Amino acid sequence: MTTDETLWALRAECPIPSRLSPYADHVQEWLLGLLPELGLPLDDAALHRLARGAFARYAGRLYPEATEADLRVLTALFTWFFLVDDACDGPDRLTPEQIRALRNGTLALLHDGPRLRQAGLAGPLRRLLVLGWREPRRRMSSRWRLRFADAVARHLDGAWQEAVNKEAGRRPSVDEYVELRRATSAAEVSYSLVEFATGRTLPDPIYQHPLLRQIGHVGNDLLSWYNDLASLERDRATSGGHNLVLAMQGELAVSSTDAIEQAAERWRDSMQRFVALRAAVPSFGPGWDEAVTDHLDGVAYAVRGTIEWTLESARYPAGAAQRASGS
Repeated sequence: MTTDETLWALRAECPIPSRLSPYADHVQEWLLGLLPELGLPLDDAALHRLARGAFARYAGRLYPEATEADLRVLTALFTWFFLVDDACDGPDRLTPEQIRALRNGTLALLHDGPRLRQAGLAGPLRRLLVLGWREPRRRMSSRWRLRFADAVARHLDGAWQEAVNKEAGRRPSVDEYVELRRATSAAEVSYSLVEFATGRTLPDPIYQHPLLRQIGHVGNDLLSWYNDLASLERDRATSGGHNLVLAMQGELAVSSTDAIEQAAERWRDSMQRFVALRAAVPSFGPGWDEAVTDHLDGVAYAVRGTIEWTLESARYPAGAAQRASGS
């Protein structure tokens, strides 16, 4: 079975329903008009790539009930993370020192606001983050803002560690990779934004409940490993072994075909575990159960939304092929 066939087979086996915001395409048009205003060096070809990346549709799949205004905020933040990912992982990628400076500048802005200039975060990236952060900073509690900033810090620390590994030529073991991938995926950031999108927040003792955290980790693995399968061919040349299939292939000394099959089976096992864990979530009381459901739905939508977006976004071969075929 080819990688693309595996991606479509796993999609068919996913029990999570697919949803999409009715505002997604309108917000995508808004985004394409916004980005040149921020000073990004975008020619027609670059704008075309961003349009085909469908970032607003990705946000719209994760937060299908967000208002149009809030989906704009979420799309701006999603786009910021994708641009950072490209900067950290592209052909002219940032050095570990530059990623560390970007991390520190980002956290300074999230904690202290945009009035002071932050070293390491400047230009269009800074302007986009200022725009995306304005409404959450105004609307959300200080405790939530700290939780969000902590998730961003873990993500950028993961990007830094991956860059260090690549610079040293160090390929991670499977266990090391799985743990690092949970940071580099930014899934924790997307989970925290559920509360912004729904307007219902959870106190830390519930948000950090061991069962909810376990569900979050499994959901993170599911969306990350699916993405790894989709980006496998590109990652062979650029990732330095930072891909589940490549890590398994190296550690287990198996062929690429066998590693793909084993990664897919690992995904299936984790999906069964995800369903079982979610079914085991207890009631936290009538005052909190609705917000808990929102949180768990957000984790589930992150998994299914990643699947659907991967198969429609031109960032990945399967999505590019689907768009080319018009299906």
